[in-house]
Amino acid sequence: MAALSIRDLDDSVKEKLRLRAARHGRSMEAEIRLILTAAATEDERPRTDLFSALTERFGQLGGVELDVPARTTPPRAADFSE
Repeated sequence: MAALSIRDLDDSVKEKLRLRAARHGRSMEAEIRLILTAAATEDERPRTDLFSALTERFGQLGGVELDVPARTTPPRAADFSE
């Protein structure tokens, strides 16, 4: 197994990592190992398009039905002459 040293880490970051590790019931070393492993394997997960991701996340909330009023004037092309 490889060993890694991180220099010049801000004290506040170290403290936040220590607190996060304590919340999860792990040592700080185990917590950092888990974070680094997750970050390194992040790109290996299959990517989904935005619509699918939003549908998966918010689909169970249901949708919204909107009344679209009927068009009263015929559509016209945009005028870019100015």
